Amino acid sequence: MPSALSSTLSAPARPAVPGPRPGPAPRRTRLFALGEVRWAAAAALAFLVALPLQLLGAPVWSWAPLYAVVYLAGGWEPAWSGLCALRERTLDVDLLMVVAAIGALAVGEVMDGALLIVIFATSGALEALATARTEDSVRGLLDLAPGTATRLTGDGGEEVVRTDELAVGEVILVRPGERVGADGRVVAGASDVDQATITGEPLPAAKAVGDDVFAGTLNGNGTLRVRVERDPADFVVARIVAMVAEASETKAPTQLFVERVEQRYSVGMVIATLAVFGVPVALGAEFSDALLRAMTFMIVASPCAVVLATMPPLLSAIANAGRHGVLVKSAVVMERLGQIDTVALDKTGTLTEGSPRLTDLRPVPGTDLDEAALLTLAAAAERPSEHPVGRAIVAAAAERGLDLPEAADFLARPGVGVRATVEGREVTVGAPPRLPGEAGRGAEHGESVRRLVAEVEARGRTAVLVAVGGTAVGVLGVADRARVDAARAVRGLTALTGAPPTLLTGDNPRSAAVLADEVGIGDVRAGLLPQDKVAAVHEWEQAGKRVLLVGDGVNDAPALAAADTGVAMGRVGSDLALETADAVVVRDELAAVPTVVALSRAARRLVVQNLVIAGTFIVVLVAWDLLWHLPLPLGVLGHEGSTVLVGLNGLRLLREAAWRRAAAEPETEHGVPHGERGAAGRAVGE
Repeated sequence: MPSALSSTLSAPARPAVPGPRPGPAPRRTRLFALGEVRWAAAAALAFLVALPLQLLGAPVWSWAPLYAVVYLAGGWEPAWSGLCALRERTLDVDLLMVVAAIGALAVGEVMDGALLIVIFATSGALEALATARTEDSVRGLLDLAPGTATRLTGDGGEEVVRTDELAVGEVILVRPGERVGADGRVVAGASDVDQATITGEPLPAAKAVGDDVFAGTLNGNGTLRVRVERDPADFVVARIVAMVAEASETKAPTQLFVERVEQRYSVGMVIATLAVFGVPVALGAEFSDALLRAMTFMIVASPCAVVLATMPPLLSAIANAGRHGVLVKSAVVMERLGQIDTVALDKTGTLTEGSPRLTDLRPVPGTDLDEAALLTLAAAAERPSEHPVGRAIVAAAAERGLDLPEAADFLARPGVGVRATVEGREVTVGAPPRLPGEAGRGAEHGESVRRLVAEVEARGRTAVLVAVGGTAVGVLGVADRARVDAARAVRGLTALTGAPPTLLTGDNPRSAAVLADEVGIGDVRAGLLPQDKVAAVHEWEQAGKRVLLVGDGVNDAPALAAADTGVAMGRVGSDLALETADAVVVRDELAAVPTVVALSRAARRLVVQNLVIAGTFIVVLVAWDLLWHLPLPLGVLGHEGSTVLVGLNGLRLLREAAWRRAAAEPETEHGVPHGERGAAGRAVGE
């Protein structure tokens, strides 16, 4: 069945991508708003009512009209599509399906033809739904950037303008809590900016004069003046949309190959059927005998068994994966998962949990504070703060059951830290390079502080300095922890592909290297923007690799679309990543990724088995019909027998044991006992 996905997504070509614009995000397409879904549901419902009536021996008038509904509801659209293709002098499998169903109906096998109709209609509905949801997300991405911005005028005034009207060189004002309206450079002010939608970094980045900012990122507590440095059509957010569309177009060659195979098969079937009927008639055979032989040929050579040879194993694998928290969006995706040989993993939210946690408590030598006292002071000062680092510190104090005193005179300084009065003492908590008075007690004390900061940062942490009365008393380490199953997932993917995965991240190289070493990854590419991740995927694909990319954020969406198969982490994943990806790990268990790859390979093995079975039956029955005389009842029995056989064989993957075998397969191949959690169960570097 021709794919609507690649052709539909190819519509928004790069030149047509506009800059950010105002307006509400587009509504998510409702399930029954799609005509394909409504027709498929009607056909399936009528079939499910008619089948038991027929099998129980009810009068023909009770179930025959229902089968008529199946044929009309599920068959009119592929029939029309096939007729339209005929006008273009092409013949596709949609029309062949309708002809086969009518052929089954002509010889009294109403149920056989109806089942074929239902299978094709359901497949088309699922594909249409996936297409609509992806289109919604691509259009909605532009709303990440604000529709308006505050532009500063030459006379010192302000005016609110549409962001797509901004010109390079103009200066905009970004107040606390607002989204940045343009890609540009800070010319005044300081703040912390949440850039997770672009770079994937878990912590807000401190921005000061001279630093770059991106449209759609979220400003913190400071006020920034930003000079626009890119045309709105070239904003990073707009380019992400363009790359998603372009990457989707690259899948078209595969679809063209499928259509060529369908064309040849369809033409061959039509020619063969006409020959089976026409040649005997031309040689003087009885018209009715020739017609009966041709209709028998149509039944035994119909593609029902071939269709079921492919779909039940893949759909069973999809259903089994769904029960275990992995949503695979189509049978095509399930098949592709088993073909990958190169894996790339995002860092934040994929290999890690996606939220910072306190990992280090290091009192400065010579102070009178222990770890609990140090954490109490820092958490008390940070408790009024909304900064992610502050929340991590407060959460660590709560986990330890510490009683926090009240803080007075709280002041948050964007890009620097916080200051508050705790039990009569001035406590400051923030970034070491930006806090004054960090040495406080002379050169020896300053050297101790610098050594602690260096040790914490060397382990891939974000160092946070705590000072009392201007004197540094401790260093905290904050980091995003590795997922508990990250190392096991890396081992499993290594076993299945024969090579360790590559880490692609927008985070800093030091943190990326620490995490990669922790989970067993050797190839690390850090500091990447979305286009850099896409370039890495294209590099592998040009080398003939089939790439699986696992990510979670908007910054991963272009690479997810560019890869042969994209998998998104569901709990922390952005809407666009979830819709662009081919599969979603709903329960956020990274170890499910190698399991579903192994399950896909099992499904592909069953597909090959089924194709051999179906092909053998078709060849034997067709040869019997052409060379001798195959009685119609025996032909129907052989056809239905092969259909049932391949269907039952494919349904084996529905069992719980199939998932357990898939989970054990990569670890068994790698020589690791199944169930071992691995080093990633610890916090990074703990």
